Amino acid sequence: MRVQVIRGSKQEIAEGVAQIQGEVREAIVFVEEPAAVNNDEGGADIFAEMEPYMVHVGDADDSREALYSRMEGE
Repeated sequence: MRVQVIRGSKQEIAEGVAQIQGEVREAIVFVEEPAAVNNDEGGADIFAEMEPYMVHVGDADDSREALYSRMEGE
């Protein structure tokens, strides 16, 4: 089995797959979602879908300096 990457428009990709010699058993397709044109909020919160996985700590220091500085005991 060999791996082949085909890039281009949908038409170019379809033509490329049709020209492959042998049996094609599987394909991975990356589909870009269209950008939201009409948004009532003025801008979607790109992290909204991650909200259930976020940790909320009131006194956490997430500044660049704090992230790259060693803490006591490190």
